[in-house]
Amino acid sequence: MRPICLKNKQSVLSLILIVWLSIVFEGCIQAPVREYPIRPVPFTQVQVHPGFWFHRLETNRKVTIPYNFLKCEETGRISNFAKAGRLEEGDFEGIYFNDSDVFKVIEGASYSLHVHPDEQLEAYLDDLISKIAAAQEADGYHYSIRTINPDKVQGNCGKERWSALNHSHELYNVGHLYEAAVAHFNATGKRTLLDVALKNADLICEVFGPGKHMGVPGHQEIEIGLVKLYRTTGQAKYLEMARFFIDQRGNEQGHALYGEYCQDHRPLVLQDKAVGHSVRAGYFYAGAADVAALTGEGQYVEALEKIWEDMVYTKTYLTGGIGAEPRYEGFGPSYELPNATAYTETCAAIASMLWNYRMFLLSGEVKYMDVFERTLYNGFLAGISLEGDEFFYSNPLEANGVQTFNQGACTRSPWFGCSCCPVNIVRLLPSLPGYIYSQNQNEVYVNLFVNSTTQLEVDNNDFRILQQSAYPWEGKIHMDIGTDKGTRAKLKIRIPGWSRNQVLPGELYHYLSDQEEPISLFVNGEMQPVKIEEGYLIIDRKWKGNTTVILELKMPVRFVKSNPNIEANRGRVALERGPLVFCAEEIDNFKGILEAGINTHQKLHYAFDPDLLNGIGVLEGKVQRNGEEKPSPFKAIPYYAWSNRGVGRWLCG
Repeated sequence: MRPICLKNKQSVLSLILIVWLSIVFEGCIQAPVREYPIRPVPFTQVQVHPGFWFHRLETNRKVTIPYNFLKCEETGRISNFAKAGRLEEGDFEGIYFNDSDVFKVIEGASYSLHVHPDEQLEAYLDDLISKIAAAQEADGYHYSIRTINPDKVQGNCGKERWSALNHSHELYNVGHLYEAAVAHFNATGKRTLLDVALKNADLICEVFGPGKHMGVPGHQEIEIGLVKLYRTTGQAKYLEMARFFIDQRGNEQGHALYGEYCQDHRPLVLQDKAVGHSVRAGYFYAGAADVAALTGEGQYVEALEKIWEDMVYTKTYLTGGIGAEPRYEGFGPSYELPNATAYTETCAAIASMLWNYRMFLLSGEVKYMDVFERTLYNGFLAGISLEGDEFFYSNPLEANGVQTFNQGACTRSPWFGCSCCPVNIVRLLPSLPGYIYSQNQNEVYVNLFVNSTTQLEVDNNDFRILQQSAYPWEGKIHMDIGTDKGTRAKLKIRIPGWSRNQVLPGELYHYLSDQEEPISLFVNGEMQPVKIEEGYLIIDRKWKGNTTVILELKMPVRFVKSNPNIEANRGRVALERGPLVFCAEEIDNFKGILEAGINTHQKLHYAFDPDLLNGIGVLEGKVQRNGEEKPSPFKAIPYYAWSNRGVGRWLCG
């Protein structure tokens, strides 16, 4: 199947586009002296109820997590630890950075375990962690491919420890170890994996730093993990090491620079463009935001804002996907956003979300959550099948029904040789509840519309929120706010960019119709004036007892056009409704719909089909076939749902 675009009446060929398109703070942590000005409500403090995301989280828990562990077993990823620990015999199997895949699944499983106790899963993790602990060398070093047989390591690993940091992933691997260890400790209270992580981190702190080894990781990630260890233990050396790796990047004093591909061409504070490998970049910027929040380093923030603008204003797909260039999985030149060869790796979408959320926590600016939501529902969610056991590595905006490029294809894969994307999905989904609500003293933010409940504290009083809606299919949001005592609080509800007539911040895309739809607000059944400040609807009042808030956002079908600098989209239009980008597959339409023209003045029909693809919204309208006078009907579905109904020439064309 393929997402496709329609050309408009003037015969401009367009893909229907896809129709175009963590920082989750765990509980039980030691709070540093300085932190983000806005604090997330932890995912452990949010309960998701039946609705759009509840189903995806349950599928992840019941299907995707155990499936990923099974694939890690089948491909030797887990036995590599047993071999390194001399519990089994044999050679290393797979790619030199495969250890990180197992760590990511442990992280996701731990998040799930924290809110869904499971004795069988906990016992499985205990056994797996015993293998990981056995694989650790006496001084804390952890890299199974070298430990199994130092004389047989793959070429990219280097002959000695730390001798090929630009390629070896030695530091990348253990960054994911740190994240997994903190998640497991918070979920179970057990130190088994945390002690492994701390022993390794202590070694890193002994080896690297001013006057020691001055190298930096080729693939960033350890910076995020070190910050989590700092938050968990309160030991400043881990934060200092994270800052060292950031400050040393682009510094020629101490190591040969790796160049733009690794964002190692100049110091971060002098960078202003999104360049190189997009996953590396996203992790780097997220880690730098963490360090900025914890140290007050304003120069980091200034640089990150410039880089973010370059990325969002010139290098982001309508789906929120980033990384157009398949040759190096990274950013291409400004406005170079081809559809059929869009790399838009699933991991890059996740990295972008991690970074955007941190930028919101630093600033409170709505634009970062607008990018987060667009990426969540489109560029990220397309990466996993509805059944939870097949995955996209790359997420193109147009497909020919056979093959796109590299890891890309017209159907999702059950696994990859490099399987960073499936295991990354596993950890993002169970942590998603931690992105819904946040707080800055008496300001309470509602950033995502997800059926859920949470309880937080405002001025030493309980502040409870029950949220219900049919989002993303409908725009009516119902919230019950409960307090036992009178509490003065400012409730700040994000009005999504699509509702404010903005596709994305900047001028990369725009709606053909620039009319803003009215927003309705009711408090305890009475209509209220709508007060929007910098993208947030503000309800500033004294809350007491139970208060009902109903927000109604209109969801018209919108035609989207690109900045004319995007050559691949000239004359093309895309379709959106609410936060969703839509696409057309040939299974629902006639062969050759890609070459059809569309009248952008028509009113497209929207309906929810509960029997199609687990229940989805469908757009219908008319298009003009080449050589025919009468228009033909067409159907479009959400981009995230494409390629869930098999593949064939008659489907993908």
